[in-house]
Amino acid sequence: MSGKLKVGIIGATGMVGQRFITLLADHKMFEIAALAASARSAGQTYEKAVEGRWKLKEAIPACVKAMPVLDASNVKEVASQVDFVFCAVDMKKDEIRALEDAYAKEETPVVSNNSAHRWTPDVPMVIPEINDSHLAIIEQQKKRLGTKRGFVAVKPNCSIQSYVPLLTPLLPFEPETVVATTYQAISGAGKTFKEWPEMIDNVIPYIGGEEEKSEQEPLKIWGSIENGEIVKAKSPVITTQCIRVPVSDGHLAAVFVTFKKKPTKEQILKAWAEYSGKPQALGLPSAPKQFITYFEEDNRPQTGFDRDIEGGMGITAGRLREDSLYDYKFVGLSHNTLRGAAGGAVLIAELLTAEGYIQAK
Repeated sequence: MSGKLKVGIIGATGMVGQRFITLLADHKMFEIAALAASARSAGQTYEKAVEGRWKLKEAIPACVKAMPVLDASNVKEVASQVDFVFCAVDMKKDEIRALEDAYAKEETPVVSNNSAHRWTPDVPMVIPEINDSHLAIIEQQKKRLGTKRGFVAVKPNCSIQSYVPLLTPLLPFEPETVVATTYQAISGAGKTFKEWPEMIDNVIPYIGGEEEKSEQEPLKIWGSIENGEIVKAKSPVITTQCIRVPVSDGHLAAVFVTFKKKPTKEQILKAWAEYSGKPQALGLPSAPKQFITYFEEDNRPQTGFDRDIEGGMGITAGRLREDSLYDYKFVGLSHNTLRGAAGGAVLIAELLTAEGYIQAK
C-alpha cells in the first residue's frame, strides 16, 4: 500500500458509497483509510452497518468488513486519517454544502457526488475528458475558503453523461437546439427492484429536479472561467424529459439536434471516433481507452448489453441519422453508477492527483 493516497468515503453505507468501496478496494493510486456515515451507523463495523442493506452484485470487499464506521459530522477525526475524501450523502443541500466546506477548511480536498455545490461559481463541475481546464478555478476557491490544499470539486448529474460526451466533439459545428429524453435506471434513485417492486413492468414519466439539471448543467461544463468564476455557455438551448424505466443500471438518451454549421454524418462519426481527453493522454487507471464507441447495428446500444463497455466508463452511441424536423437524431448510453456516479468521481480524483491538486498530507 506504500505510496498510495489515503482516502475517506463520506456516506459509505449508501449505494454510491458502496460503489466507491468496490472501485477503491484494489485501486492503483488510492487506499481506503476511513469510512464515515451518519451517527446511527457510527461505531459499528462496516459489515454490520450495511447488514441487509448491501445493494451491489459484488460481495463486500474483505478489506473493509471490519473497518469501523466513523461519524461523518466529526470532521476533524475523519480528516486526520485521510489525504482527501469522496462525498455521497443523503442530506439537505445546505447541510451538504456546510459539511463539504468543513472538510475543505480542514485542508482535506472533497470530490463530491452530490449536487449541492454544482452551481457554486468557483467549484468546478467536471467530466474529466471534457472540461479539465476548469480545475484552474480551484485556486480562486481556495482563496475564498482560506485554505492551502482544501477545496471541493463535483461530478455532474448522471443523466447528462449519456449525451453531453456525444455533443462535445460536435461543438465546432455549433449546435443550436438539443432535445433529449433520458430513460433512467432505478439505481439512479439508489434503489434495487427488491426495494422498489412497483417499478417492475412499469415506467414513471417524472424524476424530481432531473430535467432542470439535465438542461442547465451541460452549459456550465461547456462554460468558461471569467473574473474568478465559471460562467455557463449561452448555447445550445437544451430541453429534456427524464423518465424512470425498469432497468437496474444504465441511462439511455434519445437525442435530436440542430446545428448552425450542419456536419455530414461522416464528420460526426469521425469526431466521435477520434475524441479523447486528458485522462486518455495521462493513461489514468479508470479512463476508458476508447471514450466513445459507435454501434452500426440498428438495435444498439442496448442498456443491458452495452452499459459495461470499458468497465462501465465508456460512452456508447448508435442510430445516427438525419431527421425530418432536426438536423440529426441519435441514441447515447452511459452506466449511471460507474461513469455517472462513483466511477466518474474516482476519475476526477485521479485527474486531480495527476495535476497536483491532491497530494499526501
